[in-house]
Amino acid sequence: MDPLVVLSEDIPHLQSSLDSAFIVGSKTLGLSQYVLWMFIIFAVVLLVVLGASKRLKMVPGGSKFVGLVEYGYDFIRKDIGEGTIGHGYKKHIPFLATLFFFILISNFVGLIPGCKTPTGTISITWALSICSFVYFNYWGVKAHGGWGYIKSFAPSGMPIFIVPIIWVLEFISTCLRALTLAVRLYGNMFAGHMVLGIFALATSVFIGVAIQNADFLVALPALGWILFLFVVYGIELLVAFLQAYVFTILSAVYISLATSEH
Repeated sequence: MDPLVVLSEDIPHLQSSLDSAFIVGSKTLGLSQYVLWMFIIFAVVLLVVLGASKRLKMVPGGSKFVGLVEYGYDFIRKDIGEGTIGHGYKKHIPFLATLFFFILISNFVGLIPGCKTPTGTISITWALSICSFVYFNYWGVKAHGGWGYIKSFAPSGMPIFIVPIIWVLEFISTCLRALTLAVRLYGNMFAGHMVLGIFALATSVFIGVAIQNADFLVALPALGWILFLFVVYGIELLVAFLQAYVFTILSAVYISLATSEH
């Protein structure tokens, strides 16, 4: 039995295992596995935030868990909020912190064998991106007024004949932000899980064929797959953090652009 043939036959099953499956109901009205994990992650985030907030102290120290959550919040407040939005950033920190912790914990939980990450399906990343899209446009309208915000798509002081072209381009660019946020997060998480799944599958296939054929030379490539699996797993841990950071800081940038004076 050729392990490469077995691997090629099993890869479509691996891909289908990452598709959304409905636990209750159907596509018309039902609860998918990713939505279920979204509620689980929501509960975990709530427990983390409430658990850490009850144990906060005026003087830092004590629990490493609380210190880690404090560090994460401080990172969002200073590096993302203050560093990107500037004046008036404090009122946006709860939204940005919610985005960051939800995506971060979702991504990390998805790396646990047997668990699913809500960010592994385009429908949930779409929902997150739409939340960000509605949020920064709301604050843009609040800062400039409805008509003022619409006019702000074309910077003032430009020649009158260029204004319509710039306005259309900026309007399209603003609308595309929801799409790019959703696709970037979903694409990175889906691709990462596919790569991890393929290396894990290759390891099990080569070992299984070696045992079945009593040919331990066939199992030698599995050592390489295991090494690659650990390397890719380490990279995915970094990607899990980076994707939460990128989604949050881009949302902060969009808030800054929507609320600033052009």
